Amino acid sequence: MEKKYQVFVSSTYKDLTEERQQVMQALLELDCIPVGMELFPAADDDQWTLIKRLIDDCDYYLVIVAGRYGSTHNDGVSYTQMEYEYALTKEIPIIGFIHGDPGSIASSKTDSDITLKTKLDSFKSLVQKKMVKHWTNPSDLGSQVSRSLVKLIKDKPQIGWVKASNILSEDSTKEILELRKEIDSLKQQINKNSSFAPEGTEDLSKGDDTIEITCIWQAKNSKYEALPDTFTVGVDLTWNMIFFEISPLMIDEANGDKLKEPLNALLRVNSFDLAELYIKEHRYNYLGSAFIQETDFQTIMIQCRALGLIAENTKKRSIHDKGTYWKLTSYGDTVMSRLRAVKKKK
Repeated sequence: MEKKYQVFVSSTYKDLTEERQQVMQALLELDCIPVGMELFPAADDDQWTLIKRLIDDCDYYLVIVAGRYGSTHNDGVSYTQMEYEYALTKEIPIIGFIHGDPGSIASSKTDSDITLKTKLDSFKSLVQKKMVKHWTNPSDLGSQVSRSLVKLIKDKPQIGWVKASNILSEDSTKEILELRKEIDSLKQQINKNSSFAPEGTEDLSKGDDTIEITCIWQAKNSKYEALPDTFTVGVDLTWNMIFFEISPLMIDEANGDKLKEPLNALLRVNSFDLAELYIKEHRYNYLGSAFIQETDFQTIMIQCRALGLIAENTKKRSIHDKGTYWKLTSYGDTVMSRLRAVKKKK
């Protein structure tokens, strides 16, 4: 059975860019899966947790050492050395590739700090306790990796990765195909059902049926100051008018306070003339805020839920968030599209 082996490549980065390209190319030509954390910023413990997880998933580990010790953790140990030592503890087959002529490395690619040089020498000594190959240029390194890894795979075969399709039995494949057909059939049924009202809603008020909603108005005096007095105006609205306003807010999700905003605006527009007559009769000066009566808002939400247009969104939230959030159902999304989608001009 054909396998692909995952290989973790550890090294410093900026000074070994060309060398790493040669190594990656060599691994790909061997049908291996190269993995390297040098492309990610090694900056904190969470990053180190990710590095360890990737090493755990690898079959082999390669470390490339040249003229730099590399970026260090808070304790002064380089991430390259930490990766190497972690691979040792996991008993992953390791090959080290150390530059064979350090004196020929450009000064811009070597550590000038004496402390880093000392740590680099110590790390080289550690690497040399395992299998080590020496290289002098990027092309040479690529060749060394190819030959060494082929031998290591032969001497120490690992689990590797296999395509799922290659390990399934004929019966399992047939079962999967049947399940896929069943899923497709269910999806088609769901799509079909989303175009029609759920069963049991035939006798419920909906669509162009009307409901009287109470709009609570606040008056203002001549200085535009809100007065404590409020008055109510009854407004007849259709369910389509109501759902037209609130449905877009629930494409993602919305809580009650958010849904009241368009309803308050709708009620203000549709009750404005009656409200003006009222304040003139009662000698108020100006109209203030307008908002829906709470019991009517609850009725609207219950009705939309009973009609199968909305459902409570039950995804996990912060323990401090005690609100109720609503989202459109598939049927609700269909109804919203019918109401709000712009039709082509004839």
